[in-house]
Amino acid sequence: MKITSIEIKQYMIPLEPPFHASWDPTPRKKFGTTLVYVHTDEGITGIGSGDLMTGFAGHEHLFIGQDPFAIERHAQIIDNIDFHYGRCWPLDLALWDLMGKKTGMPVYKLLGGRSDRITAYASTGELVSPEVRAERAEAFVEQGFKAMKIRFHHKDPRQDIKVVEAVRRAVGDKLDIMVDANQGWKMPWDVERTWDVKMAYQVAKELEQLGVVWLEEPLPSHDFTGMAALRQKVGIRIAGGEMNREWHDFREMYRHGSLDVYQPDVALTGGITQIRKIADMVQMGGHWFTPHSWSNGIGFLANLHLSCGLSTCPYFEFPFDPPTWTPERRDFVQQEKVMIDRDGCLVLSDKPGLGFELDPEMLEKYEIKNAYIWGTD
Repeated sequence: MKITSIEIKQYMIPLEPPFHASWDPTPRKKFGTTLVYVHTDEGITGIGSGDLMTGFAGHEHLFIGQDPFAIERHAQIIDNIDFHYGRCWPLDLALWDLMGKKTGMPVYKLLGGRSDRITAYASTGELVSPEVRAERAEAFVEQGFKAMKIRFHHKDPRQDIKVVEAVRRAVGDKLDIMVDANQGWKMPWDVERTWDVKMAYQVAKELEQLGVVWLEEPLPSHDFTGMAALRQKVGIRIAGGEMNREWHDFREMYRHGSLDVYQPDVALTGGITQIRKIADMVQMGGHWFTPHSWSNGIGFLANLHLSCGLSTCPYFEFPFDPPTWTPERRDFVQQEKVMIDRDGCLVLSDKPGLGFELDPEMLEKYEIKNAYIWGTD
């Protein structure tokens, strides 16, 4: 089997009502998905998504005519492109989808096949009042969720802590609670001061009393020593790594003892090929590996396959904050929208590859007509 062409298409849906992401200054009124198609001389196509593929133009010749199973070679080239031009890791996901389709195996089995299911935590994205968040948490319990994550981003974290208190009062011990402090990285317009170790410590001690499972990204993602110092001072787990782009970041986090929970996202950095090595490293040290999964439905599935394939962490992130963030929006290019089962688990099928089918009607309706096709056919 040889790669004959690589095709990139973009799709955009309107969001009405808008999604008020906690990390954005204005509501999001649209949501885009970039699909990467890797075509072969055997008529099998692998599909990946999760990032914009900025920087790929001009490098297609490095893959055309190659065996798609030479995944270590391809990952090295994508890493080189990442260094010079930008993130193109959805290509790695498309190659894994392709390998699964060729072998007739789901990707999670190719990666180790630890389990076909994992407990989901409802990962919320909006800043809402304590009362509204408590109501939504009660709805999660009714839907079968066993855990949820609350986003912080108020200027005064005491306002955020009030939200956690309200949720704990409303659901008791029916939900495990995680907290994302959103201090690890900044959007381009964000010039506010991030927390220091003392602020993170004060918040962590409050969250300990509320039985929170982990505090995510309480410090900038490069502050390996600060996170290690914080981790030694508090009983709550410290999580992070979702936007660290280099494998050696995770080596240094591991060496410093920065984190209890490692969260790299295969769609945004490293692909499945690189991130599985990080997962092995941190799990051998007794830490949790559970990736970030806020890209789109296909990026979400790729992270889910990796977690089911080899992760020993009991939780997986399920981006979900209805009515403004739902599977219908996240998975809009897919025929089947992914949802938990009655036990609060995400369950993978035995369909080959990443296990999804595209929705031709949605593709036709929402395509941005500027596709790029590189190859011989």
